[in-house]
Amino acid sequence: MVLTELNILNYRNIREASLEFAPKLNCLVGLNGQGKTNVLDAIYLLSFAKSAYTSQDSLNITHGEQMAMVQGTYKGDGLSVTGDGITISCGLRKGVKKQFRRDKKDYQRLIDHIGLIPLVMVSPADQQLIEEGSDERRRFMDVVISQQDRKYLDCLTTYAALLKQRNALLKQYADAPAPPDDLLEVLEWQMIEPAEYIFRARTAFFEAFEPYFAETYKAISGQPSEICSLRYISQLQDRDLREAYVRTRQRDLILGWTSQGIHKDDLDMRLGDYPLKQVGSQGQQRTFVLAMKLAQALYLGKGERTNGRTDECNKPILLLDDIFDRLDSERVERIVQLVQGSEFGQIFITDTDRQHLTEILKPNENAKIFHVENGEVN
Repeated sequence: MVLTELNILNYRNIREASLEFAPKLNCLVGLNGQGKTNVLDAIYLLSFAKSAYTSQDSLNITHGEQMAMVQGTYKGDGLSVTGDGITISCGLRKGVKKQFRRDKKDYQRLIDHIGLIPLVMVSPADQQLIEEGSDERRRFMDVVISQQDRKYLDCLTTYAALLKQRNALLKQYADAPAPPDDLLEVLEWQMIEPAEYIFRARTAFFEAFEPYFAETYKAISGQPSEICSLRYISQLQDRDLREAYVRTRQRDLILGWTSQGIHKDDLDMRLGDYPLKQVGSQGQQRTFVLAMKLAQALYLGKGERTNGRTDECNKPILLLDDIFDRLDSERVERIVQLVQGSEFGQIFITDTDRQHLTEILKPNENAKIFHVENGEVN
């Protein structure tokens, strides 16, 4: 998968930009706050139909303007019958529903676009995978699986809606002498099928993903003897969800929320026999998270879509936003060497130091470097 052209109008602080990219390596250089990350976010928008940083579309429109537009031209195996590629565009206007198109044709459902342009973004915010709660770690799973499995995304949406309804009933009847067991039971039966599908998909994902993660961690750390592990944890691994809903119904009424289900799934991150968060140094934690995200790209590049078509030629676009901070020079060099390999597709890197970036990219004569200052990209 290759993004050949990107046009931006009034997106965050990028008032206007028309860019042509190299098929492998593209670098955006500039001081902090100049707009480098906003260019990457525009690329992210075209893959996921939303910003990586806010759910409010109006916040992505340049201050003082009424509308914004982002448009990208892509080439990749199987994207179009003619092989000429496709154009994806997103129009934002204050007070109006955003317009998302493929080749000038509006999507009826934005969910139908997810997975067409596979993408992985790596940024300092990924540290939340370690520091924050299980919501972040479930989102890590959901983002990658949803790009391969349309039914998985449908099941996530269905389960979330039913869970919201069950929680509302629990709160409504928390103090009632006779809670509506019949209504709760109907919702619980409806939740079983999507929950079980999500559990099976996550289990299969981790069986395939873990070897990529282990090898990537070794490659970045330079410490083959350093043992790290990543394990999927789910309540469905050791209990029947139907029975669990019934057994915990009274407790859930007291709590006011559903205590059992795939919305409680988590990831166990370890260095040796100990939790990563407790024993890992800053460098080890950063390496662990980078390995997770880069392994995500490798997995997507080798994955098989649910329609049975293998998309090895459509490796995901990889966005590396400010990843060199708080990493020693040796790890940075190993990361750059790794992602320039044939197993990775098109790459976009941001950095504040042009000389530093030029040095580590010396062997690659085909890299394009863009300078970003005050929202202008040259």
